[in-house]
Amino acid sequence: MEFNHISVLLNECIDTLNIKPDGIYIDGTAGGAGHSCEIAKRLTTGRLISLDKDPDAIKTATERLAPYKCATVVDSDFSNFDLVLSSLGIEKVDGILLDLGVSSHQIDTAERGFSFHADAPLDMRMSQQGRSAADFVNEESLETLTRVIRDYSDEKFAFKIAKAIVSAREKAPIKTTLQLAEIVASAVPAAARRDGHPARRTFQAIRIAVNGELDSLSEFLSKAIDYVNKDGVIAIITFHSLEDRMVKHAFVDWNKGCTCPKDFPVCVCGKTAKAQFVTRKAITADEEQLNENIRARSARLRAVYKL
Repeated sequence: MEFNHISVLLNECIDTLNIKPDGIYIDGTAGGAGHSCEIAKRLTTGRLISLDKDPDAIKTATERLAPYKCATVVDSDFSNFDLVLSSLGIEKVDGILLDLGVSSHQIDTAERGFSFHADAPLDMRMSQQGRSAADFVNEESLETLTRVIRDYSDEKFAFKIAKAIVSAREKAPIKTTLQLAEIVASAVPAAARRDGHPARRTFQAIRIAVNGELDSLSEFLSKAIDYVNKDGVIAIITFHSLEDRMVKHAFVDWNKGCTCPKDFPVCVCGKTAKAQFVTRKAITADEEQLNENIRARSARLRAVYKL
């Protein structure tokens, strides 16, 4: 199946990155290479490093970026960007872009097990390696399932859903997407089922846990600003509140300068701001983009530039 994915907030990302023809840029989530290709087009003597941990994305990005000699595609989680830079002999870059969440290709390829609309093995692994979603729902405790479903999706029926999962797996292992979707639906009150598919939030939460998405973002945010040149930009697209909150808090922290009490005549803390917001408010998709791609409705782009 061809890797089809509509790049969200494409023009907004390119404008925000303010690409220099001789600059060095990282696309930490290459996917179908939509953002990467637009960055590469604007480089002359510069360089682009496109990362992804999904084998399908690596294959597609390698093919689509082949015409651009400035582009290098690397199989890696974006949280390890610093190790990739070290291996390439690069100390700092002029911009980093992350487009978080799951791609249209991953959702639409039924056998990847991300969707609750088609029956398939319960997988959800972006890297196609390691522990699957089936392993997760069949092995984790009631407490862990409850916490993940509640915290990673704001699901108010998390305990009931977790309890239904544990009850079902005692009879037989949960192996497919529709099995899990039906278990979730059975645990949710009828009135709540009218508000979209009852399994949507649970599938999101399990996907985040299986792929360690929040851990990767936390690791990235802990070091990214130190690898960006002066005036370089870090731009991140998020798709749910947990990610957005993490990004916003990190950006606010980077924007903070002196923390001394206001009545101190001189600064003694020695703290200075590391970055400044490109825009104070998150950038969201306009009506035209939403008409083309409804999945862009929850996308929020935040960006800072290095001081």
